[in-house]
Amino acid sequence: MEEDIVLQIDNLSFSYKKETPIYENFSMTLKKGELFTIFGKSGSGKTTLFELIIGSLKPQSGTIEKQSLSLIFQDPYNSFHPTFNIIEQIKDVINYDFYENMNNYLKELSLDESLLYKKPYELSGGQLQRCSILRALLMKPKLLLVDEPTSALDNIIAYDVMKLLIKYLDSCAILLITHDIDLATWCSDKIIRLDKDGKQ
Repeated sequence: MEEDIVLQIDNLSFSYKKETPIYENFSMTLKKGELFTIFGKSGSGKTTLFELIIGSLKPQSGTIEKQSLSLIFQDPYNSFHPTFNIIEQIKDVINYDFYENMNNYLKELSLDESLLYKKPYELSGGQLQRCSILRALLMKPKLLLVDEPTSALDNIIAYDVMKLLIKYLDSCAILLITHDIDLATWCSDKIIRLDKDGKQ
């Protein structure tokens, strides 16, 4: 795989039931600096694609090659363990001293550092989603998988968050799932539309 290619999917096929394939011979190439959006109705296979990319599901045929990745999920409360504070859970996945750049991230995400020492249930959905984004960025991924990242945020903050993510395209690529076609049109280099059978 070429150095600037962070995700290569070739002839992917997958189904939960043989008679209803989710993907048939699906291919895509995502390079550093690009933002692609997967757009489609509920049940069209958007989240299934992410599960295939991260390896929690295995394709029936085809190949998926990817560089280091991190994820931002739609529901931030499912992204954190409820009994540990945020900073502990960030430390669990970061293998370098991340404090040096912390203030810049906190400022850009409109997060107060004190929130990181609280447990997930002590934060609002919007605050916790921004903590999820913080953790994902601190992992320094080559590929950022983003599943409805702004659903818990109001419109103004949502676009600010996407502007922030776009700033990091010089070091990674972003694959975004969203039901917001206006957001997708505004930020995407390419929109991949899936029908109800997961086909383009």
